[in-house]
Amino acid sequence: MPAEADLIALALAEDIGSGDVTTKYFTGTERPATGRIVAREACILAGVDLAAEIFRRVDPALRVASLKQDGADLAAGSVVMEIAGRASSLLTAERTALNFLQRLSGVATLTKTYVEAVRGTRARILDTRKTTPGWRVLEKAAVVAGGGTNHRLGLFDMVMVKDNHLAAGTSLPELQQAISKAQSENPQLRIELEADTLDQVRQFLTLDGVDVILLDNMSPALLREAVALRKPGLLFEASGGVTLETVRQIAETGVDLISVGALTHSARAVDFSLEVAGGS
Repeated sequence: MPAEADLIALALAEDIGSGDVTTKYFTGTERPATGRIVAREACILAGVDLAAEIFRRVDPALRVASLKQDGADLAAGSVVMEIAGRASSLLTAERTALNFLQRLSGVATLTKTYVEAVRGTRARILDTRKTTPGWRVLEKAAVVAGGGTNHRLGLFDMVMVKDNHLAAGTSLPELQQAISKAQSENPQLRIELEADTLDQVRQFLTLDGVDVILLDNMSPALLREAVALRKPGLLFEASGGVTLETVRQIAETGVDLISVGALTHSARAVDFSLEVAGGS
């Protein structure tokens, strides 16, 4: 986990700095203890392996047992992990481990709420690039734990032509030429075009090599009209201002994909705690 390892190192350095002065003076370096991480509310779990790694990074001698795995549907009071070893090590690692668990489980839990809201339709819930800087891989893994689907990871793994790319007035022949060139040089990449109007949708349908048309900020009525124009092999993605109150109505228009920035930029942290007891 190279990227994750760097984040763990950064987070621990940020929290511990030159040393945990509280445990140094008030806990003792060799006093044994056991700890349990408990979910204080119902949630979908994500980040458990990272939390375990944080405890091991602080003290390789700690005995860490993960009792649940990412994607688990937890009830309030569920025990996620048990840790045993030096009390000082448990307490030094506590906040950093909980921070990762709380944030990522929040993303997974919110994602599951959206996934459940569209159940029974053809629509899949996608994440976006609206992620915490440096946390993208982790947050996108949390989306998957919640039952969602990952959109592109970054600017390198999918062609996505948005309105700003076309702001200079690119013609349809020029657009077709660019699509064909991108495909010939990167045959593994999907091609997605953003449409703001039905006229744009109709124009894009004349192009070869388009995998997805993104329908940006369209009303349910316009989404239905766009979907009615579908041709074989082409997917329609709805995006823009999607909320839990609107997502079901959007899904019922027949779109294939719904991208939701809120999954990662507005997820609430889930409440976890570390319960520590003296060891023997």
